[in-house]
Amino acid sequence: MGDLGAGFGYLLKGQRWMARHRRSYGFGLLPGLITLVLYAAALTALALWGEDAVAWATPFADGWPSPWLGLFRGLLTAVLFALGLLLAVVTFTAVTLLVGQPFYESLSEQVDRDVSPDGTAPESGLPLARELWISARDSVRVLVRAALWGLLLFALGFLPVVGQTAVPVIGFFVTGFFLTEELAAVALQRRGVELRARLRLLRSRKALVWGFGTPLGLAFLLPFVAVFLMPGAVAGATLLARDLLGEETGEPASEESGEGTGEEASEGTGGATGEGTGGAGNRRDGQPDPAAPEATAPGPAAPSPAAPGSTAPEAATPTDPATSRSTSTNA
Repeated sequence: MGDLGAGFGYLLKGQRWMARHRRSYGFGLLPGLITLVLYAAALTALALWGEDAVAWATPFADGWPSPWLGLFRGLLTAVLFALGLLLAVVTFTAVTLLVGQPFYESLSEQVDRDVSPDGTAPESGLPLARELWISARDSVRVLVRAALWGLLLFALGFLPVVGQTAVPVIGFFVTGFFLTEELAAVALQRRGVELRARLRLLRSRKALVWGFGTPLGLAFLLPFVAVFLMPGAVAGATLLARDLLGEETGEPASEESGEGTGEEASEGTGGATGEGTGGAGNRRDGQPDPAAPEATAPGPAAPSPAAPGSTAPEAATPTDPATSRSTSTNA
């Protein structure tokens, strides 16, 4: 359960990071808007002509009695649309990342520099055309894997009860896994991590991946939400990639940690000033420290500093009045 919460936390952190960098946010919406228009048209066509496609694919059911024919083909139409929606969620990320590759690459580097202790970000050193080719090739491979899972879930959807309860839940977890892979690939590809190594890395922390990708996949089902969450999702996936690789990650400079650092610095400065001006036995509130040496407690006035060239007394000790008079008489 800890990794599930941590994955969801990275999703929220990515959105908060993006909210603090609004200048880049507006430009990041453009790739998502273009992809959204294309997918909306495809899903609309599937909703309008999906029933005809199911009727064409099931000619053996033409002679079935009236209630069963409608229920059977209606169920298949719903499953077909759900499958199309599942593939749309997975491929939406891949196509959007491909369209907005230069921006998302720059965005991921900004996040790395912001949270890295030394303020640097890994760079692939590859030309843009080469990066686009690797991204497109890996996206096709991921989509093939996602399509195979989609076909398997589509077949399992015909099972009574299980097909209408457990299969959709499994489908969302599968979608979350591949969605996270596509988003984390932006940061991992810059580090030279190949697709197979990325998949092994993600499988080693499935709960973390599901905590990040499954809620995001559910949010992407809402109209237009994917467009607005996409830039922050890339930022959050970069933070998640750093966790998977065990890289040290600090809080962003503009976040609460900056205030905490300032308070710590002011406390340190105040403490140093207090020691320099108020003495070692004084606390910050001006009251004497009970743990301080007795020499700092209020007592008789110390002798005035010796003139230059003279030797200062080793320590100030209480003087008995009788001893003082005897000394002056002898003198």
